Amino acid sequence: MAKRVAVIGAGSSGLTSIKCCLDEGLEPVCFESSDDIGGLWKFKEQPEADRCSIYRSVIVNTSKEMMCYSDFPMPDHFPNYVNNSTLLQYFRLYAGHFNLLKHIHFQTTVRSVRQRPDFSNSGQWEVVTVDRDGREETHVFDGVLVCAGHYTQPIKPLSDFPGIDTFPGTIIHSWEYKDSDPYFGKRVVVVGIGNSGGDIAVELSRVCEKTFLSTRKGAWVIGRVVGRGLPLDMTMVRRVRYLIYGLLPHALVSLIWERIFNQRYDHKLYGLQPVHRILDQHIVINDDLPGRILLGDLAMKSNVQKFQGSTVFFDDGTVEEKIDAVILCTGYDYKFPFLPTSLSSGSDGDLKLYRRIFPPSLERPTLAILGLFQTKGPIMPAVELQARWASRVIAGLNHLPPAEKMNKSIEKDVQANLKSYPCPKLAALQVDYIPYIDAIAKEVGVCPNIAWLLLKDPAVGLRVFFGPCSPYQFRLNGPGHWSGARQAILTQWDRVAKPMKTRSIPEPSSFGLISWLGLSGGAALIFALMAMQIIPLFLNSD
Repeated sequence: MAKRVAVIGAGSSGLTSIKCCLDEGLEPVCFESSDDIGGLWKFKEQPEADRCSIYRSVIVNTSKEMMCYSDFPMPDHFPNYVNNSTLLQYFRLYAGHFNLLKHIHFQTTVRSVRQRPDFSNSGQWEVVTVDRDGREETHVFDGVLVCAGHYTQPIKPLSDFPGIDTFPGTIIHSWEYKDSDPYFGKRVVVVGIGNSGGDIAVELSRVCEKTFLSTRKGAWVIGRVVGRGLPLDMTMVRRVRYLIYGLLPHALVSLIWERIFNQRYDHKLYGLQPVHRILDQHIVINDDLPGRILLGDLAMKSNVQKFQGSTVFFDDGTVEEKIDAVILCTGYDYKFPFLPTSLSSGSDGDLKLYRRIFPPSLERPTLAILGLFQTKGPIMPAVELQARWASRVIAGLNHLPPAEKMNKSIEKDVQANLKSYPCPKLAALQVDYIPYIDAIAKEVGVCPNIAWLLLKDPAVGLRVFFGPCSPYQFRLNGPGHWSGARQAILTQWDRVAKPMKTRSIPEPSSFGLISWLGLSGGAALIFALMAMQIIPLFLNSD
């Protein structure tokens, strides 16, 4: 009989987890607390406690070819950067194509996940759920995949701002922000310059009397579109780049990229200049932020020092009066209250996870937490690989190293990140995109062999090494091989171009370079003949 696996959440991670379980002969049962799939990307007019929440205008920061599931490209007519509703449409297509919906129990909340008394032998879990009618039920599962997301607990550091209790205006977190309508004609301070902070500040600057974006450390900012109008990640996330970066000193690579970024706009001049080097932390992806600063509708400010009524004081000594609202874009904490407290390693609720997936403290590796990481690359393909590995481990097809070795690996990864991210909990979340997905792909047995590809199929090999590190690379061979992977790689740029071909532009006529040279030569000859006629006239006039 097939092993039963509980999948908690039906967002981007949960959907691919269901499919991966089916691929490995497991029986997935997915519990989704809302009434629909989509998780984070399902827009709702009002935020709901302990659930992800997005604003109406949100657009992804990774392009469709880089963020899609590895065996299901987004439709070629989809824009290269999709909004939340288009991404939700893609999830529906994916779920329909692989017949996933029948495995999902909607409006069913997981209350607790606990090890059974015989866990050391069986590896089984007791999962308690509550359905829409309040009925509680206890289930037994052979494995658990946690796909509940980690943007559910907004951090509101109100105690960091003295006098904030005297502020008469509204104070919300970006988790509560939906659109700019309530802020028309007002003066607003946005605190925090991550991707959400940049998006919200830009959106507000179009309708507010004045928008101020406050930041402690600044940020490196780049748009979604780079050279020749191509998607940022398809240009930047390439194996050959990672190889070159690895051969050069870190400081030199940072210097090169900082100069490139400053050629687009001087970050110091725009008030964006960060205290960290460009490769040390995440960049902010925003197409319009510099333009709004240039127009004067958006002003950069230093860290908020204190409040005094509706007056805001900043660390650099500047003051802004008559502020109507403050929006805190100050990040999120993560909590999984349904999991055993024994999995947490400290008072801050940190979860020690091997490869950001498996708790090494478990006697049997039958529980995995997916999507709990941060990286400078698309999230969905990495989560899909996590799910492929986790489902194989639960199925008994792959095995983990001893707990001691896993703990040493975790500590090594954290120590490597502490220089850039001093907070250990935040440092533990960071992974280096291509090395990380390759490491997991090797565990699954699907990491592309570049040398072999260059010899056997150079058309694909060259694209895999020199081109974008798109997800299809991990379906070329091994478990879960997809026969369409090769063609998907060869045609990925066609799908980039397709949605932009909305205007028919005639091809240049045969009137080419040779004809142009002929015309140029003829014109020169006529000009010479005219000159020959005119010059004697001047000479004869004497």
